[in-house]
Amino acid sequence: MKNKQSKALNIVSRLIAVVATIFLCLLLSSVTRLPQVVTAEAQGDSDVAPPVSTMPTPEPTPQYFELSFVGDCTLASTVYNKKLGVSYESVVGTNYAYPFEKTVQYFKDDDFTFANLECSLTTSTSSDTKNFCFRADPAYAQILSMGSVEFVTLGNNHVMDYGEQGYTDTKAALDAVGISYTGRGEGSIYKTASGLKIGVYAVSFGKTAQIKEGVAALKAAGAEFVIAAIHWGDEGSYDVNELQKEQGHAAIDAGADIVIGSHPHTLQPCEEYNGKYIYYSLGNWSFGGNTAPRDRDTIILKLTVKRDIDGTISIDNCEHIPCACTGVTGGNNYQPVPYGADSEQYKRTLSKIDGTFDGPNLTIGYQYNFSEY
Repeated sequence: MKNKQSKALNIVSRLIAVVATIFLCLLLSSVTRLPQVVTAEAQGDSDVAPPVSTMPTPEPTPQYFELSFVGDCTLASTVYNKKLGVSYESVVGTNYAYPFEKTVQYFKDDDFTFANLECSLTTSTSSDTKNFCFRADPAYAQILSMGSVEFVTLGNNHVMDYGEQGYTDTKAALDAVGISYTGRGEGSIYKTASGLKIGVYAVSFGKTAQIKEGVAALKAAGAEFVIAAIHWGDEGSYDVNELQKEQGHAAIDAGADIVIGSHPHTLQPCEEYNGKYIYYSLGNWSFGGNTAPRDRDTIILKLTVKRDIDGTISIDNCEHIPCACTGVTGGNNYQPVPYGADSEQYKRTLSKIDGTFDGPNLTIGYQYNFSEY
């Protein structure tokens, strides 16, 4: 009997323990359960405003462009000198980087480098009956591209030395290496990689009215900065003649921002006119026309052109870097080099640009016939 009672009590106590355990678990569950917090990001709530920036809007600023100019690039010797050991062809050979090797650092990072290409790039041998004819192998166009030249003027008295065939070949050679150009008596617009639209009008011994029309046409076509590249003046002279002054002023009045002159093969003074600049002659650069030039002085002209926030274009700064057109004395290695700062040569070169040079003009031992122009 006692055993039966004992078993009954044992079962009841176990049931009570199980019920108590279940109750305790339910109680704890209700106490520790917390409400779920949902963030705006989790809900994808598009009504929540993004944080407001406290940074001011940047003010527009002017843009600046660097333009470089050099003088005559005659990449050949005369027909009579070609086979000499001191000729352009013999010295340069196929080392197309050689002529600009000592100066390319001035051009490789600018926006635009300009030169006067005063020869034909052709294999034609049918030349004009002139005192001097200059013919370079078309491969010599690489001298310009390796020198970081972007643009050349063909407005001179030697681009037609080998007639229309030579002229056509010259353009094709330049096209092949990516050099842009303006033909003789023509105008074109070149847009730099940095976005400046440069107009170039090129002419050789042109009329004043022709120059004015050519410049005005480029302005009307949307050129922001206009260069008048004019072949003119007296060979060997350090003096500017009256026709140069007339035509230089006319080009500026018609809308040119700068005039770049060639032909004298010497440096001539720069004139500031109505807030613009006329460089009457930049002289020779890599010049194969003379195996021993009497005047070695030349410059690199560096311009800083400013485009203001209203689109106005102006020349912000001009820099003249005096150079020699050859790296040797008493001869010509056709490789321009900078003069040492404050050297006598450096000062003399600058005096030719500022008009204080008082040396005699060079004497020219020949006369031009009509076709020379």
